[in-house]
Amino acid sequence: MKYLFSVSIIAVSAVSSPAFAQDASDLIAAPPRIVTTVVATGSETHLDQTGQAITVITQGEIDAVQGPDLTRVLERAPGVTITRNGGLGSFTGVRVRGAEAEQVLVLIDGVRVADVASPGGGYDFGGLFSGGIGKVELLRGSNSVVWGSAAIGGVIALTSREVNGIEASAEGGSHGSFTGDATAGLVLDRTSINLNGGYTRTDGISSAATGTEPDGFRQWHVGGRGRFALTDSLALVAVGRYADSRLDIDGFAPPTFSFGDTPEYQTTREASGRVGAEYRSNLLDLNAGYALSDTRRAYFDAPAIAAPNYTTQGRSERADVTGTLRPVAHVTLDFGADSERTRFSTLFDAEKHARLTSGHALLGYHDDGLDVAAGVRIDDHSRFGSATTLGANASYRLAPGLRVRASYGEGFKAPTLFQLLSDFGNTGLVPERSRSYDAGVEYGTQDSTFHAALTAFRRDSRNLIDFASCFGISTGICTNRPFGTYDNIGKARAEGFELELGLRPSAVFGVQAAYTYLKATNRTPGAANQGNDLARRPRNALTVSADWTPDVAGMAKGLTLGADVRLVSDSYDNASNFTRLDGYEVTTLRAAVPLGDRLELFGRIENLFDSQYQTAAGYGTYGRTAYAGVRVRY
Repeated sequence: MKYLFSVSIIAVSAVSSPAFAQDASDLIAAPPRIVTTVVATGSETHLDQTGQAITVITQGEIDAVQGPDLTRVLERAPGVTITRNGGLGSFTGVRVRGAEAEQVLVLIDGVRVADVASPGGGYDFGGLFSGGIGKVELLRGSNSVVWGSAAIGGVIALTSREVNGIEASAEGGSHGSFTGDATAGLVLDRTSINLNGGYTRTDGISSAATGTEPDGFRQWHVGGRGRFALTDSLALVAVGRYADSRLDIDGFAPPTFSFGDTPEYQTTREASGRVGAEYRSNLLDLNAGYALSDTRRAYFDAPAIAAPNYTTQGRSERADVTGTLRPVAHVTLDFGADSERTRFSTLFDAEKHARLTSGHALLGYHDDGLDVAAGVRIDDHSRFGSATTLGANASYRLAPGLRVRASYGEGFKAPTLFQLLSDFGNTGLVPERSRSYDAGVEYGTQDSTFHAALTAFRRDSRNLIDFASCFGISTGICTNRPFGTYDNIGKARAEGFELELGLRPSAVFGVQAAYTYLKATNRTPGAANQGNDLARRPRNALTVSADWTPDVAGMAKGLTLGADVRLVSDSYDNASNFTRLDGYEVTTLRAAVPLGDRLELFGRIENLFDSQYQTAAGYGTYGRTAYAGVRVRY
């Protein structure tokens, strides 16, 4: 019953809006606005000139969602599911089309930010918040031709917000939560610079679902980006980000060693940045630079203990050059080359390192509604050798605003340094590989008055790396490894379809929906779990959102009311499909009202109906919470 009531909030808003009396022909005739993305080719590309499935979320939508939790923004895109081990700041995995969280490439201002010291080498979204983020781009499907290792499930690119002036916000609410963010920018003829910073803290909830002691979190972060034009064609660019976090965690406490309240905590320091140069001309665009990403974690048994019981440090240093050549009309050649050196160490593992050198080319043709691109990439890894990756996509405009699109992409993920060289490592590992197919039909663009898209997809993965037990085995890869080691032992398939709808008939009302049906199964021949659903992959996920600015006498001028409904079906928490995770519904109500041109008050209620649910078995989630804040622009 409460599910129906949740959805009715949006239905009532729709009926209440006089905009729906508008003739449908007006919606079709409204011209779309141009949306661009970098995740398709590595360079700025119009969204309707690629056959790949891409979603772009802009700064206005991020602000409308409210709050520091970036996952609430990401869940508006199709194909995305989230798992979190507790409250805000806890480990947060983002899966795209059923891929592992570690198989999604994440970039912040063009810098790859994976934690190369972690066993899976993925990115933890628990330490990344929406403050300071101005744009989110999501490519769904394998695209290692352009992006190389880790782009099996997709690519998420986040860009810092840019302002010309000052923008600041602060909010507080349930569980002693507070978030403050500020961005300051200056834009001149040849120079632009933006600086951002923020602080987030919360008393939190118990990470263990059975626990009673809140696990708190705090983080401060700073970042910035700048551009200085030396000439009309040549510019110097730089970006940087640093975040310092502390998170209380739960563990297994004696004497029963059951999962519950413990005094443990972890600290994390993340630093990333890039310096480079850009060249732009009618014939050739070039972007060259040097990037660094460093993640350091320390784990403590209790606050009274000065020395950590475990530490990790991972760093990647990357030199790269990418470009776009336009040799003749309608033809483009996107290309790139890079060399990345990664290293990791732990309290128990001495420093180990590896190098990955790559080159790629993507040839495109664009004319009269037809856009076609195909490319190849070659990677050479110092530990396992070379890998070749292919990809192609096409888009064709059938009528104004209506197009069909399709893509084929191959993906690979290099074994992590932990999987190769730790005490549990296996130097005989080869990359995880995937083949991804999708096809769809789309009307309008994501930023136009009316938008609808239907996409069918499938991804087959092989050579998946998993931990293999060595108990009772003393030969082969288990030699000198009494507990176990990593091995290429898995195959999987993920298939389904995505539906996107967006309707913005007037300036006062908009509604959008993103639905995904996903069947992700283990296809490892002879495995005990062959045919089972992959863990934490719900079959159905739906997000419906609506925003209404009522033009009604007696209401505050400019008041915006919004609602978000997230529906997720049942899934399993483990590969054996023994532990079930029940489906759930979470509804958020939002409101914002301007006070003049520079001041805005906002607030929201999350999990309106106080749903009890888990995204990872044994870990707590928030019940009903409320927040209020203020935003200033100058």
